[in-house]
Amino acid sequence: MKLALSVLCTFIVFTVSVQCAETIPTINIDKNGIMRWSDNREEASFYGVNYTLPFAHAYRAIHYIGKNHKEAIDKDVYHFARLGFNAYRIHVWDVEISDSTGNLIENEHLDLLDYLIAKLQKRNIRILLTTMTNFGNGYPEKNQPTEGFSYLYDKCKIHSDKNAVLAQTNYIRQFVQHTNPYTGRSYKDDPYIIGFEINNEPCHAETPEQTKKYINQMLSALKKAGNTKAVFYNVSHNLSHVNAYYDTSIQGTTYQWYPSGLVAGHTRKGNFLPYVDDYHIPFSKISGFDKKTKAVYEFDPADIIGSYIYPAMARTFRSKGFQWITQFAYDPLDIAWANTEYQTHCLNLAYTPGKAISMKIAAEVAYTIPRHAPFEKYPNDTLFNNFHVSYLQNLSELNTPEKFFYSNRTTSLPVMPERLEEIAGCGNSPTVQYEGTGAYFLDRLEAGLWRLEVMPDAIQLCDPFGKTSLKKEALTVVWNTWNMKIELPDLGADFNITGVNTGNTYQNKSSDATFPIQPGVYLLKRAGHTSSHSWTPSTAWKNILLGEFAAPENRSKTCAVLHQPAKAAESNKPLLIEIQVIDSSFPDSVLLYTDKISFWYKNNPVLKMKRTHAYTYQVEVPANEIKEGFFKYTIVVFKNGKTRTFPANVEGNPLDWDYYTTEYWTIPVVNTENPIDLLTITDENSGLERYAIPEWSYMTASLNTKNRKEANLLDFKFTINAPDTRFIWRKYIKEQIEARQETLQKVRYLCLILKNTKGIERLKAGFVTSDGFTYTSVFKADSNADLIKIPLSELLPDKTNLLPSPYPVFLGRYFVPDAPIPFRTTAIETLEIATLDDLPQDAEISLGNVWLE
Repeated sequence: MKLALSVLCTFIVFTVSVQCAETIPTINIDKNGIMRWSDNREEASFYGVNYTLPFAHAYRAIHYIGKNHKEAIDKDVYHFARLGFNAYRIHVWDVEISDSTGNLIENEHLDLLDYLIAKLQKRNIRILLTTMTNFGNGYPEKNQPTEGFSYLYDKCKIHSDKNAVLAQTNYIRQFVQHTNPYTGRSYKDDPYIIGFEINNEPCHAETPEQTKKYINQMLSALKKAGNTKAVFYNVSHNLSHVNAYYDTSIQGTTYQWYPSGLVAGHTRKGNFLPYVDDYHIPFSKISGFDKKTKAVYEFDPADIIGSYIYPAMARTFRSKGFQWITQFAYDPLDIAWANTEYQTHCLNLAYTPGKAISMKIAAEVAYTIPRHAPFEKYPNDTLFNNFHVSYLQNLSELNTPEKFFYSNRTTSLPVMPERLEEIAGCGNSPTVQYEGTGAYFLDRLEAGLWRLEVMPDAIQLCDPFGKTSLKKEALTVVWNTWNMKIELPDLGADFNITGVNTGNTYQNKSSDATFPIQPGVYLLKRAGHTSSHSWTPSTAWKNILLGEFAAPENRSKTCAVLHQPAKAAESNKPLLIEIQVIDSSFPDSVLLYTDKISFWYKNNPVLKMKRTHAYTYQVEVPANEIKEGFFKYTIVVFKNGKTRTFPANVEGNPLDWDYYTTEYWTIPVVNTENPIDLLTITDENSGLERYAIPEWSYMTASLNTKNRKEANLLDFKFTINAPDTRFIWRKYIKEQIEARQETLQKVRYLCLILKNTKGIERLKAGFVTSDGFTYTSVFKADSNADLIKIPLSELLPDKTNLLPSPYPVFLGRYFVPDAPIPFRTTAIETLEIATLDDLPQDAEISLGNVWLE
């Protein structure tokens, strides 16, 4: 059944696909730079994604794993429809569809782009095409050789070299004139394509006059090709050329936003809502600024797995007047488990369901929040209109009489449950109780009849933002059967459940609104209800078919135990151990063994773990087992007469005579009187992030182990390439804090070891809290004082450094709250140390351990 369920019907015909071009509303940009629909002159607003499967690594990766590109596109475009997107953007890899002089090459890449465009149109999704990337097709691999003209020129010279410009004018003319065989229309005449962006993130190394000349050359080529659509150009790069951009007749300007930087190599942690509170454009007063429409070609809270940010970013974009907003980039379903396409981004309905539902909610923000709507400053803008975002709850939420969407478990009551038309969520709510970890959708077809769609469970196996590989599974899905309870006045407590998608023969009745369910599509019919319509799997509804379903096959082949041991524990205090046991069915039992057991002992201490929710198991280790030193333990999973022991992940049991491994999870156990260690210098990294504002400057570190009688130091030197540079050290320490709750109530001082200071007069140190607020205290960097003790009572509200550097580079680097929240030790998340003054080039400092006492 599971194989059949995962097959997506690809023969979809919607009435929109057979409309004449003349009857399909198009997009016009009026004299005030506002995108409007051609039929009713109302303002347009678009929200969606970038998606690159026809090109580059995504194209190759689908080949590597033996999948069909067009079938992959079908599945992903269906998910775009389920998430409510109405916009799609792609920067076309011209190197893969052109020759050395800019002639368009008809090949599989172009065919797949054509196919994708046709499939998007059938879902009523509009398209913005960026005609050129002017760079290679390799990332994350090496560039693959092609005949493309962009390989012949440096990206920063391709806009000024005479031959390169000739190739581009030739290419862009042929590109917009190309006829899509799946739609029968050229790109320039396709009503679903709203316009063309000339190129992706141009590098203009010549004069602004030359930049203006280049843009006009491209505009002229497009006009001669017969294009009448809007033409867009990137204005968030090359700020010294902004006047040149606005001196041309481009109708649209494009921007990006990566508030948390790019390619951290790991999941970024902390509250990033202050980072997305504002999008200040420093050239907004330039002549002509308000006469050109604004589009976000790419954005993403990169390296963040949380599901709370997208609606906040959409809110800020709308407050600045943006009408086109497309995230970069949605991962194709067939390779999302590895996250190899762009390791700094991670978004897919099946594998990151919470983030995907957050995107669905953000789309509603884009569609319902007026342009230039004003909002209060964070944190007062976390509740706006019908939306709610929460870092602590990892939650995005939309709650209207008709729609109830939530990206994570919520206790919010739907405002008018009797009027609900649509529900989309993850986890439990007052309306839907469900243990599974995948997304689900409920849509009212008519009074007493609903469509239910349930996705498989999504599990994160390791950090998806770390080094990726198609040989490593970062995310997985599991098909399981869970109870679901749906409390809707329109359905009542008794309703019939019928499988609808291909191969789904499920038939059941609810009991007290509860029933067992596994991934698939179902019709829920109120008891005694007689439908006024014939609903079949092939019935068209909105922009989908009733029986459509797309989900990956069950990837869980063997049992896995996921666990992150605590950073520390306090002696003689009970210790809660929590794990996830990932399998397609429940184990018979799960036991915890310590390192105090032996095959030779008659009585061995053992603790039985209890399933608390979904795949989660817990056990509390008694206080008398938690002694100073180290607590070591293994987890043994029993199922069908077999055992498997973790973390070694080996068959057998530690009490078997031939059990051979000595691998344990280990937690340091300390006395409650011990300080709370925040930073221990062990190597040149030591978990310490290093930044400079502005980012053109930097610092280097070397490990100092010269004095064996003392703890290690990190010696820092500085390279200063800009005036007013400030250097910042940060470390995320929430786990250390959480493990020492009793001691945390008693600490009074932040202590630092600083030595060998040269050219540095003052520093400040303190914390960033879960509110996203910063509290610091200033102190003298005395080279004769090795130990700095800062009373926590002296920590004062400070501006929050927005680190790492955001893109575009013109964005602000600080957040200053209007009304600071009082400092609380229980809210500490990040340690921060920073310079306050300009430093000489020969400045030095040595940083040692940091702790609370």
